[in-house]
Amino acid sequence: MRLIELSPPGRKVITGTMLFTAEDIIRFARKYDPQPFHTDPEAAKGSVFGGLCASGWHTCAGWMKTYIAYWDAEVARLEAEGLVAPKLGPSAGFKKLQWLKPVYAGDSITYSVEVVDSRPLASRPGTWLNLTSNDGVNQHGEVVMRYDGTVLEFE
Repeated sequence: MRLIELSPPGRKVITGTMLFTAEDIIRFARKYDPQPFHTDPEAAKGSVFGGLCASGWHTCAGWMKTYIAYWDAEVARLEAEGLVAPKLGPSAGFKKLQWLKPVYAGDSITYSVEVVDSRPLASRPGTWLNLTSNDGVNQHGEVVMRYDGTVLEFE
């Protein structure tokens, strides 16, 4: 079974929801993006964001976290049904990454993926490049991040 058969274009799959707490925002930012509006609630009040908000990289990491949990469950579901799940590999890259709205402490972001196209790689027989559209939406229905991604698939 190919990924595009499992999830044809036009089918958006919700991969999960992640709650961003102040503690998680600060912990991530101290380690990976130590800017005051991510690490210091008081300093963040005077920033362009008006309050503590998550790093855009944190929101992207949330997408990956929910996708991996979703995919692990999907593989188990397919195997329980006697089906062979697509063998996915790494991403070949992404483009058009946009952080459209700040993610504040207390926000819940629901992530999704949609396969938009798939093509075989001429340089690697038995390998396909799947193109995806990915986003995160907050509890108010606002898109906070989106990007176009890729994932390799193998025979």
